[in-house]
Amino acid sequence: MIRRMLARAYWAVSRWRYRSESVPTEGAGILLGVPHTSNWDFVLMLAIAWREGLQLKFLGKKELFRGPMGPFMRALGGIEVDRANPAGLIDDLTARLASGERFHLVVTPEGTRGKADTWKSGFYRLARATDLPVTLGYVDRSTMTTGLGPTFHLSGDMSADMDRIRAFYAGKVGVRPAHTSVPRLAGESADGDSN
Repeated sequence: MIRRMLARAYWAVSRWRYRSESVPTEGAGILLGVPHTSNWDFVLMLAIAWREGLQLKFLGKKELFRGPMGPFMRALGGIEVDRANPAGLIDDLTARLASGERFHLVVTPEGTRGKADTWKSGFYRLARATDLPVTLGYVDRSTMTTGLGPTFHLSGDMSADMDRIRAFYAGKVGVRPAHTSVPRLAGESADGDSN
């Protein structure tokens, strides 16, 4: 209730406009946060999730959870990741879901706030391993809009799935436009076809 009130207040004064095609109806899923070019993206995704009453989790480098910020980051839904030893992360998330936890995991597949040649494929592997739906969350500075796009299950045809994702994000630019990346997984060729 408090989070929804905070979100309502934020949207009332924000220069960003909230627009969504749909809101995920399932209790768990993967929410892509794209383009990820600024720390402001995090604030916008929280405001979107709180407005819609979504239970969020997000992955953060272990340094974010040290000291007094640790409890705060965990309260916001943070899951600590040791980037030097990421093995087992998908297994851990799958086990959480299998135990009955229900949440939407926010993933920024570029893996950085800077421009990236390819996205990290963890979101794709997790969605396929768990059959969780993927919701395309977005920020578009060119129109000063942000929100949620379509929600769908990945087919397993990487090229077709990524073509659908690319089509949605085409023309959308991040808070820092020069850092916006083209959606492409490492397993695809430059024209988008999977190898």
